[in-house]
Amino acid sequence: MANLIDIRRRIRSVKNTQQITKAMKMVAAARLRRAQDRILATRPYALEIKKVIANLAAHAGDRLKHPLLEVRPEERVLLIVVTGDKGLAGSFNANVLRRATETIPRLKNVELLLLGSKGVAFFRRRPLKVRKGYTTLFSNVTYAQAEEIAADLRESYAAGGYDAVRVIYNKFKSIISQELTEERLLPIPAGEGSGAETQGGQTREYLFEPSAAEILEELLPRYVTFQVYRILLESQAAEHAARMTASDSATKNAGEIIDRLTLRYNRARQAAITTELIEVVSGANALEG
Repeated sequence: MANLIDIRRRIRSVKNTQQITKAMKMVAAARLRRAQDRILATRPYALEIKKVIANLAAHAGDRLKHPLLEVRPEERVLLIVVTGDKGLAGSFNANVLRRATETIPRLKNVELLLLGSKGVAFFRRRPLKVRKGYTTLFSNVTYAQAEEIAADLRESYAAGGYDAVRVIYNKFKSIISQELTEERLLPIPAGEGSGAETQGGQTREYLFEPSAAEILEELLPRYVTFQVYRILLESQAAEHAARMTASDSATKNAGEIIDRLTLRYNRARQAAITTELIEVVSGANALEG
C-alpha cells in the first residue's frame, strides 16, 4: 500500500512539472514570435549597410582612413560573450560558454565584455579580466542599449585600447536551429560584402555629395551600433526558440514518465488486489475446514 501511495505522489509531481513546462512553452512561443519578427525586419538593413560600406571603401581606395577601419596586430582583444539572462533553454548558454572557454586561450591579452546574466555568473568565478557585465539586457532589447554598448566599443577601439573586438553568440536560424557564431566586430571589415557594384563588366562610378569620407564618418559608427543591435536580437530570438524546444521536449518526456508510472501503479494495484483476494479465499477455506 505504501508503494501505491508513493507512485501516486510521483505521478502528481510529474503532472505538476508537465503543466509548468507547457506554460513555459506557450510563453516562449509568444515571445519568439515577436523576437522573430524583429530580427527578420532588422537583417535586410544590416546587409545593405554592409554593402554600402564595401562600395564606399572600394571607390575611396587608399584615400579612405578611419580609426574603425584600421587593422592592427591582435595583441589586445576584447571578446564579447552573449548569453541569456535565464536558464531552462537546453544547451543554449552552455554552447556559448564552451566556445568562449576554448577561444580565450588562443587570444593574446584578452578581456571580456559579458552580455547576459549566465555569462556574468559563469566568468565571475574565473580569474579573467572582465570589462563590464550586463545582466538585464534581454528582458527588452532596445536600440538605446545597443547604442550605449557600441559607443563604448567605438571609443575604446579608436583610442587604441583594443586591437580587435570579437563576439560569440547564438544566431537565430529557425525555431529548431540556432547557429553558434564567432565573428569580428572591429575593425570593420570594409573589404567584405558585395564589393563595388558592376554593370556590363565595368565598375560603376559614383559622385558623392558630401564626400565618401564624410559619408563614412557618419555611417561607420551607425554600422557598429546596428551590428550590436542585430546580435542582441539574434541572441534573444535564439534563446526563446531554444527554450520553447527544450520545454516541448520536457513536456513530452514528462508524459512518457507519467505513462510508465501509471502502468506501474496499475500493476502494483492489481497485484495488491490479487493478494487480498488470495488471503480472503484462504481464510474462507480455513474456516470451512
